[in-house]
Amino acid sequence: MSDEQEKVILEEEGLLASLSSHNLDAFRDIFLEQHPYDQAKFFTKLEEEARFTVYSYLSPEEMAAIFENIEVEEDQYETYLSEMDPTFAAQMLSHMYADDAVDVLNELNKDQVASYLTIMDDDAAEEIRELLHYEEYTAGSIMTTEYIAIHANQTIHSAMQILKNEAPNAETIYYIYVIDEDKKLVGVISLRDLIINEPDLMISEVMNERVYSVSVGEDQEEVARKMKDYNFLALPVIDFKGHLLGIITVDDIVDVIDEEASDDYSKLAGVSDVDSNDRGPFSAAKKRLPWLIILLFLGMFTASLIGRFEATLDKVAILAVFIPLIAGMAGNTGTQALAVVVRRIAVGDPKEHSSLKMLMKEAGTGLITGTICGIVVTLIIFVWKGNFILGLLVGISILATLTVATIAGAFIPLVMHRLKVDPAVASGPFITTINDIISILIYFGMATLFMQYLI
Repeated sequence: MSDEQEKVILEEEGLLASLSSHNLDAFRDIFLEQHPYDQAKFFTKLEEEARFTVYSYLSPEEMAAIFENIEVEEDQYETYLSEMDPTFAAQMLSHMYADDAVDVLNELNKDQVASYLTIMDDDAAEEIRELLHYEEYTAGSIMTTEYIAIHANQTIHSAMQILKNEAPNAETIYYIYVIDEDKKLVGVISLRDLIINEPDLMISEVMNERVYSVSVGEDQEEVARKMKDYNFLALPVIDFKGHLLGIITVDDIVDVIDEEASDDYSKLAGVSDVDSNDRGPFSAAKKRLPWLIILLFLGMFTASLIGRFEATLDKVAILAVFIPLIAGMAGNTGTQALAVVVRRIAVGDPKEHSSLKMLMKEAGTGLITGTICGIVVTLIIFVWKGNFILGLLVGISILATLTVATIAGAFIPLVMHRLKVDPAVASGPFITTINDIISILIYFGMATLFMQYLI
C-alpha cells in the first residue's frame, strides 16, 4: 500500500469517527482540506444517517463543490436532493456552475425542477432556465454561461480590471472572448497575451480574429472531436447569427468522451447501458431483453436454414460437427471488422473515398485470414479424419465465410453512418447472428456442390 493510499484511509477513518462523535470542527478540518473529487467519493460511501449529518456540517456552497464532482447513478441525484432541506438544496444548485446544475436538474421531474428554480436566487435561476431549453446531447446542453467577454474597443488595462472582477465566478479565464456591440463573437485573446502586452494597447490590436467556435445545436460528440483535434481548453458556443451564448470547457468534454464511449460499448455489447449498476436482476433483464428477443428470432431463422439442409445432413452426418466452427469463425471476424470500422468512424468522419478504401482494406484482410485459416483447417481435417475432400470443403467454406463476414462487419456500420444512424447500433451480437446466417448458407451450399464426392 502506498503512502498516499494509507493517508486516504486514515482521513476516511478520521472523518467517520468525527461524524459518529458529532465533532463538527474535527470533521470540517479534515474534510475541507481534501480535493472536491475526494470529498465526493467519501460522500457517496456514506449511509443516509451520516449524509444528514454532513448536510448540517457544510454550507450550500461547500456542498456544491461535492455535487460538481460526484459520480453516481442518475436516480441518486433525486435521492440526495430529497434528503436536503429544499432551501438548502436550491442554494446549493445556485452555487454550482450552471452547466453542472443543469446536469443534475435534468434527472428530476418538471415539478421538482420548477420548485427549485422558484426558491433559488433569481439570477442563477434565469441562467439555468436558459440552458434547460437546449436539446440534450448538444453543445447548448453542456455549455456554461460563466465566461468572461470583453470588447475590442477597450484597452488591455480595462480588460484586466474586468478579468479581476469576474474571474471568481468564471469557469475558466485562460481564454477571454471578444464581442462587438451586438454581442457577436469577433475574436479571442489568451490570458498570456493580456499579461505580456502593454496596458495601453487596444484589445483589437492583439486579439486573434480567427476564432474556432461551435453551433449551439451541434452534437456533443462533434464538439468533443473538434476540441481534441485542436487541443483547446475551451470552445465558444454561438447561435446562427454569431452571437456568443456560452463556452464549453475541457472538463465537460472529458465527461462527454466517457459518456459516448460507454454508450458505444453498450451498443456493441447489445445492452442499453453497460455502466448501469442495476439494483436487481429484473431491471437488468428488462434492459437486455429487447436485443435478445430480436436475436432469438434471427437465431430461429438460422435454425430453419439448417433444417432446409436436413437431407444433406442425413447423407453426410459429419457435416454437423463443423457447423459451430464455421459460424464461430464468421462471428468473430465480423465483430473484429465492426470494432475497427466503428473506431475509425468515431475518431473522424470518413469521406466517400476513404470509406471505400477502408472497405477494400477489410476485404483484403478477410481474404488473407480466410485463406490461411482455410489451409490450416483443411490439413487438420485431412490428418484427423483422413478425408481430403471433407477438409477441402470446410477449408473453402472458411475462406469464403471469413471474407464475406469481414466485408459485412465493415460494410454495415459504414452504411449506417451514411444514413446518419449511429454505427455502434450494428452491435456485436447483431453482426454475429447475421454472419451465422451467411456462414450456414455458404457452408451448406458448398456441401451440396461437394455431395457427390463426400458420399
